Amino acid sequence: MKKRPMETIMGLVVLLVAGFFVLFAYRVSDLQVVKGYELHARFLEAGGLTTGADVMINGIKVGTVIGQELNEENYDAEIRLSIASDVKLPKDSAAVIASNGLMGNKFVKIEPGKSAELLQNGDEITNTKDFKTLEDLVGEVIFMVTGNDEQ
Repeated sequence: MKKRPMETIMGLVVLLVAGFFVLFAYRVSDLQVVKGYELHARFLEAGGLTTGADVMINGIKVGTVIGQELNEENYDAEIRLSIASDVKLPKDSAAVIASNGLMGNKFVKIEPGKSAELLQNGDEITNTKDFKTLEDLVGEVIFMVTGNDEQ
């Protein structure tokens, strides 16, 4: 078989361009783990939160979920977060598990507090709000509607 150098060169160019697009997509999609200081949070209901999920403040990614495990004593979901080192959070900040729409990915939303004291590496966010499923919300609405009729 004859080898055609032009076909080989074009094949290499195509592979190089494909590699560039993969690298570009990785950088634009913001899939990298944010490296910084580590915080912990406990939730009764993690609601499908996964390792690698975003940690956000006002829609801006400031961290990543780096681990989760079940506390064997009280069965709480213990979540480990990595927060960018340039983001300083007050001690009274709240962590909420939220979702991007009905079927969207889960993420941890941080609601910064007003305290002058800041969270340090290894600290725990004690003010947490659990994830509410659609069924939970519908149940609450039904309970509110039926509960008010008995007056």
